[in-house]
Amino acid sequence: MADLNAEIAMKGSPGSQPLREAPLLPRLIKLVDYHRRACPAYARILAAIGHPPARHYEDLRELPWLPVRLFKEHPLVSTEREQVAVLTSSGTTGTGVTQIALDRDAAERQRLMLIATLEKITGPRRLPLLIIDSPSSVRAERSSIRGATVLGVMNVGREHVFALDDQQHIDANAVEHFLQRHAHAAFLIFGFTSLVWTRFYELARTRAFDLGNALLLHTGGWKKLADQAVSPQVFRTRFREDTGLVRCHNFYGMVEQGGTIHIESASGDGLYCPDFADVIVRDPQTWEEAAVGTPGVIEVLSSACRAHPGHVLLTEDLGVVHGVDDGEWPGKRFSVLGRLARAEPRGCSDTRPETLPQTLLEAPSGGRP
Repeated sequence: MADLNAEIAMKGSPGSQPLREAPLLPRLIKLVDYHRRACPAYARILAAIGHPPARHYEDLRELPWLPVRLFKEHPLVSTEREQVAVLTSSGTTGTGVTQIALDRDAAERQRLMLIATLEKITGPRRLPLLIIDSPSSVRAERSSIRGATVLGVMNVGREHVFALDDQQHIDANAVEHFLQRHAHAAFLIFGFTSLVWTRFYELARTRAFDLGNALLLHTGGWKKLADQAVSPQVFRTRFREDTGLVRCHNFYGMVEQGGTIHIESASGDGLYCPDFADVIVRDPQTWEEAAVGTPGVIEVLSSACRAHPGHVLLTEDLGVVHGVDDGEWPGKRFSVLGRLARAEPRGCSDTRPETLPQTLLEAPSGGRP
């Protein structure tokens, strides 16, 4: 727990990107070694792709990554402790279902790191929270990324009110009662982006709600809204002009790196990493780091992962780094441009699930995966 406290204490302390990377690299190297010892399948993968125990790493870009698709095909586990939760996400590509097992320590670690990141924008005081979702959805999907995200955000709020009923329709009375009680001072709104827009925005606009004291947190893919010609800029502008809401933060995360979210700045100039994480955008032809402004495949790195080797992952998302140490906050600022139809790694193809020999991923007789 002392190590966790040290990582959380990093929140807000580093300045430039090099100062952020300096403490992160040794933590991630330590995690590579930890998961090598704790997860035999991961150890066999590292050996097969040329990352023996003696290998030296001088840069985050040199660390071995796993494709997120691997977790849809194989249960990679780094704990022998009792599992208290299994988080699932089917994603939007492929046919498999990701299952991430957590023991009690890992679950608590992720919870605390998520809170530390959210408090960067919400502050340490818990605020009233309006949730643009239904309680039945959260109960039914507690083990999904949807349920886990709602429960995680609830940790930074109080006097929670759900804005949707069990049929996923807006509960106007519940929303109005919440605003009557809390809209005179700072309060939180949280929901998945498509629900916030399709369920909540129209009610707020037609009833002329004053959301000037609100801080809106939202997450999730933009595909449904893109089909309606609703871009992130349109989303922000409509809320500001029609409701007075100016504090709006999108965030990006995934079940394979629970506890780690990348938050959009207040001005919307990009997503930023927490201090215990980083992103690298890679050219899908060479797998070298793409230049600033050049789109590529997003790699995510986080020191939050303990129960599974999810600390360095190649996602199936297309993204771009807009700048480094030149934005509203220090560090890299980036955007997610959308999902890849299929991530087709070439050059590091040995780590693809379909090309890894099955014997690397299967535990020996009597062993665990």
